Amino acid sequence: MKAARPALRAGLILLTVVGVVAVFAPWLAPNPPDRRYPDLLYAPPTRVHLFDDHGSRPHAHAWRLVSRIERRFEEDASMLGPMLPLGADAYGRDIYSRLMYGARISLSLAVCATLAASLLGALIGGIAGYAGGWIDGILSRCSEFVLVLPAVYVALALRAVMPLVLPSSTVFALLLVIFALLGWPIVARGVRAIVASEREREYAIAARAAGASGSRVLLQHLLPAAGGYLRTQATLLLPAFILAEATLSYIGLGFPDTTPTWGTMLQEAANVSLLADAPWMLAPAAAIFFVVLGVNLVVQSTGRAPVQLEGRLTPSRVALRGPGKAAPTTTP
Repeated sequence: MKAARPALRAGLILLTVVGVVAVFAPWLAPNPPDRRYPDLLYAPPTRVHLFDDHGSRPHAHAWRLVSRIERRFEEDASMLGPMLPLGADAYGRDIYSRLMYGARISLSLAVCATLAASLLGALIGGIAGYAGGWIDGILSRCSEFVLVLPAVYVALALRAVMPLVLPSSTVFALLLVIFALLGWPIVARGVRAIVASEREREYAIAARAAGASGSRVLLQHLLPAAGGYLRTQATLLLPAFILAEATLSYIGLGFPDTTPTWGTMLQEAANVSLLADAPWMLAPAAAIFFVVLGVNLVVQSTGRAPVQLEGRLTPSRVALRGPGKAAPTTTP
């Protein structure tokens, strides 16, 4: 347990930094995310100078374009220019600022989709595990039907049938619904197994004998027993949804390229020949990596063994033995 604490702290620090940057992006970003600098296409990162001879605030010297063909720039110390800590993209936009604003959209979508999938899965799985019988059978078959579908291709198909050009708010809501519909069965299977096992324990029987309704027993007694499982699944769904948004936006089925998200920013990084001259275009991929790393460090350090669902969005497995049968218990 002691060895896990440094990893847990590192994961929490990573996630906290990303969260703070996303929340305070309008105040931390040095430039508007949509502002273009026509003379700074693919400009390299600028050096940030904290002070000058006059003691002014942090600033950067202007880039002077020496060769447009070679994309070669030189620093002009006689003039001030826009701060580009991570360089500029193909339109001369500040990648650093767009990365911050993109964190707000990508992380907000992933968090909302995770909450929606967790709540829907907990409700359906709880009802199936508590009711048993034909209700359990129908709900279990529905979840299994969704689980056997290839998640990535289903998401692509559902998005592809919609108009390609949509407002960003509509795309956000659309992707939220798609991710929630694909993610709830992962949660429902585990919750169903836990509730089916817990419903015959003494505290649940005593609650029913005291006159508590079925909904009260389920919501106040049985579902809290699945709290640890729900937290673990939430931490696994979160990075999966971040990658899903990046994938859809990367292939042009997500947010429009005018909206700064990590997925839309990665579209230009597909040009391998360009990366040799402008490796800073991979900054969104690095951001996704650090978020996924932070989540994995937190999950692995909690001491809980994640549940596996074969071939799905998360590396977890919960065995459903069939309607009315509890999953076997395991020791950590």
